[in-house]
Amino acid sequence: MTDRTMTDRARRIALLGAPIDMGASQRGTLMGPAALRTAGLATLLESLDLEVVDYGDLSVAEVGDLADRPPEKANHYREIQRWTRVLSRRGYEIASTGALPIFLGGDHTLSMGSVNAMARHWQERGRELFVLWLDAHADYNTPETTITANMHGMSAAFLCGEPGLDGLLGDDPRASIHPDRLDLFGARSIDKLEKELMRSRRIRVVDMRQIDEFGVAVLIRRVIERVKACNGVLHVSFDVDFLDPCVAPGVGTTVPGGATYREAHLIMELLHDSGVVGSVDIVELNPFLDERGRTARTAVELIGSLFGQQITDRPTPSNAIAPGE
Repeated sequence: MTDRTMTDRARRIALLGAPIDMGASQRGTLMGPAALRTAGLATLLESLDLEVVDYGDLSVAEVGDLADRPPEKANHYREIQRWTRVLSRRGYEIASTGALPIFLGGDHTLSMGSVNAMARHWQERGRELFVLWLDAHADYNTPETTITANMHGMSAAFLCGEPGLDGLLGDDPRASIHPDRLDLFGARSIDKLEKELMRSRRIRVVDMRQIDEFGVAVLIRRVIERVKACNGVLHVSFDVDFLDPCVAPGVGTTVPGGATYREAHLIMELLHDSGVVGSVDIVELNPFLDERGRTARTAVELIGSLFGQQITDRPTPSNAIAPGE
């Protein structure tokens, strides 16, 4: 697929809500999609001359249960299994229209379906999917390693093909990514057994100390360069707890010492300039815990930066004038 085709895709945005909150210990993220819409997500994207189609919120009310045996340590497995199947199918259908999907969550179990959809889509087109996991947590637990049994902490492990949730998609295709294609960025809370599993898989982790030492620009450019070197496509999975709680209080799993407002905007601006982003998750926004919509507004502003909003007009790889022109 040509760069021009990717650029065309980025001009057409598809919004899809997934009001799911049983993957986390704190309920309330099911209100996340509504909060993002109320904060003006579609309006902002349209102001950037993007074509936006909102497909509304998914429902699993009519989806039947499968007959597999649930793992012992996977809370609300059946409900999340229904969500994962529906999200994977619908995300794949929307990606096939040529639009760039933005999945509105909902807790981070959303990514089990969204990433599977996008990996399947791009594998069929001969391109590899990379995933940038902007999160305070690694989410690389399995039913065997988890302490809480909350499934939002297993999302990254599932998308990398780790065992333990093998029946989650039923007979639907499972399109896992190689662990080398996952970048965890902004981590500051990782469980002991989770860390051991990640070390054995050689998962790339940029923790907050590295960000403090080297800065986000250097580190995010390394991610971008790896994607470009393989002619890959990047899925950005943005958990709002990546941000420091003073910037984004509306989450149920706050961890002190997160990314600042400007660090987060710079990441999004550099990702936009790169032209490699093919899909996005926005997860773990809990309006019940927010302060008058502050976190929702911040998330919308960051998505604006990801899709080209800037203070001044300056050349980027997508609009720069080539030498001699």
